[in-house]
Amino acid sequence: MKEFPLTVRRSIELLGLFLLGALMVLGGNIIMPLIMAFFISIVLLSPYRFLRKKRIPNSLAILIPILLMLTFVALIVWFFSSQVGRLISDFPQIQKNVSLHLNSLSKWINDISDFSTTEQIKFINEQSNKLLTYATSIVGGAAGSVSSAFVFFGLLPIYVFLMLTYKNLLLRFVFMWFPADHHEKVEEVLGESESIIKSYLIGLLIQISYMTVLLGGLLLLLGIKHALLIGILFALLNLIPYVGALIGNIIGVLLTLTSSQSFTPVLIVLGTIAAVQFLDNNILMPRIVGSKVRINALGAIVGVFIGGAIAGVSGMFLSLPIIAVMKIIFDRSEMFKPWGVLLGDENPDESPMKSKRLRSKSEKVRVELEEENHIEPTEDEIKRGSKSGKK
Repeated sequence: MKEFPLTVRRSIELLGLFLLGALMVLGGNIIMPLIMAFFISIVLLSPYRFLRKKRIPNSLAILIPILLMLTFVALIVWFFSSQVGRLISDFPQIQKNVSLHLNSLSKWINDISDFSTTEQIKFINEQSNKLLTYATSIVGGAAGSVSSAFVFFGLLPIYVFLMLTYKNLLLRFVFMWFPADHHEKVEEVLGESESIIKSYLIGLLIQISYMTVLLGGLLLLLGIKHALLIGILFALLNLIPYVGALIGNIIGVLLTLTSSQSFTPVLIVLGTIAAVQFLDNNILMPRIVGSKVRINALGAIVGVFIGGAIAGVSGMFLSLPIIAVMKIIFDRSEMFKPWGVLLGDENPDESPMKSKRLRSKSEKVRVELEEENHIEPTEDEIKRGSKSGKK
């Protein structure tokens, strides 16, 4: 069979990526719960296998981990709702604090500009009317969004149960999809994908726990009101790579401003969040997840925004593990290897304009670049290296 020219192959690749994105946009309500359920199923495989070794019946071995997961989620929802209830009970005091801050802001604007208090009130009223009009326009879709969220989370346990029940059938389908001479690579991709997804998602669950306790506890000791609410909100928003931390900082500042009449607590909150985030990014999270999710910052940020545009918050949350799995597939495909390089963090010290060896797809060059960037090989890569050495 005659091979297609390079330009045709590249066009097919780009067309395939476009069609994949279009499919995600059009069928997001169906596809996103399936992807989420797939990732949760990977995490629950370890307790499922443990229970099966203890001769627990298959259905019960699947049901027990799902019930434990639902219990954990219910505890988070209960804790979060209790903190929100405390915030609502302080609403009269919040109104006074907001009025005080607005008066201070109005006075400051008067001092630095000719924008009078009357003009400020007129401007605020105009913006409030616009906001009210916008709010009424989206209220109609709010009920639909809530019902979609209930359907999304209602389907998840069912999908997880069915995926674990029919996991062998699904694996057989995957292997039958590829020629027999590609089965070894398929097995490698599946094994490494399971390892990365499990490590990343379990790491995030651990991160939620220690971030809530550490940040919320420190703010509580420092006398910040609604400290635990700020802690859990920041921990949950931090699940969204890069963007979530920024939103968490803003919400933390706003909650502190509405709960206090001075700006000192705001500085305390910002300083504490910065310290906890530094500890998390440089010490705790690297030790928990390790170097498994090897995506460069540019690819991660772009992926987060693309995921958000395609599927909202769930797309932003799932963007990193999806990109990590895509990179594993791309690295093992000769055709898609350049895309794997684009997503990876094996950044060369030299320019490919000067060094011709950096223009090749050689596995040796990739290993050299990983050593330059101090990237430790995963367990699967070490095993593959020892197998190739024996051969």
